[in-house]
Amino acid sequence: MDRAPTAVDTPAGVRRLLPAMSALLVAFSVLTALAVVTLYVLADRTDRSFAWTIHPPLTAAFLGAGYAAGCVLVVLSLRDPVWAHSRVPVLTILLFTVATLAATLLHLDRFHLQPEFADRPLLARVAAWFWLAVYVVVPVCMLAVLVPQERAPGADPPPRHPVPPVLRAALAVESAVLLAVGAALFTVPSTAAALWPWQLTPLTARVVAAWLVAFGLATALAAAAGDLRRLRTAAVAYTVFGVLVALAVLRHPGTVEWGSPAAWVFAVLTVAVVATGAAGWRMVSASERRAP
Repeated sequence: MDRAPTAVDTPAGVRRLLPAMSALLVAFSVLTALAVVTLYVLADRTDRSFAWTIHPPLTAAFLGAGYAAGCVLVVLSLRDPVWAHSRVPVLTILLFTVATLAATLLHLDRFHLQPEFADRPLLARVAAWFWLAVYVVVPVCMLAVLVPQERAPGADPPPRHPVPPVLRAALAVESAVLLAVGAALFTVPSTAAALWPWQLTPLTARVVAAWLVAFGLATALAAAAGDLRRLRTAAVAYTVFGVLVALAVLRHPGTVEWGSPAAWVFAVLTVAVVATGAAGWRMVSASERRAP
């Protein structure tokens, strides 16, 4: 099993996670775990247990895969007290929460907090108010903590294990695709008909886009960092995301329009995400075993 640094073996003078940032990450880990159960496990019950009704269930499962990867990001960040190793995960989460808040406010009429959904179960209506509260509060708290975190005493450890050029190039290409598709879906949700392999509503297109843009940023920053050790957390989460998306498609194979070019681009990108994530994870593990 990979070994993350602990408080004991963190070098002196290295900037560490502040208690406030750790508390935020703990809260986010709990919230993402709840979302995984509601969206990935109970993908066909969003009309009764989630903040808004998501059709088809594959979309809910896709979002659940994103939350599972987010949960991995924060849990691994909590295990590693070095801020330089958690910066990319935190920025990824921040971008996702801001984009999701924007999507929520743009489509608030589709949430179960509206009077037209008064016949929905209490759990679904409470979930809608809870969702809104989370995505208003979390970005504000993260921005408030991020500045003192960057100004905390200490410095980033110097890069010791360069990312191989082939992996950096692969991450750069994947980042460009994720960012381009995500930006298109968010700004013009109707492009989902051409860019996405199954039907999305404007709301789900924008929330899917939030995950795509967030992971696009994460892969770009991980490649730019140029240090395998700083890539570890993102690589593990990236692998989890790709594997869970693939399993979700296998659970709902009839939803994907396999005759469309978008379906095959989606399939190739999913395989690439798993491959590059696993390769980065393996390289980090190998570099840590060689480290004195």
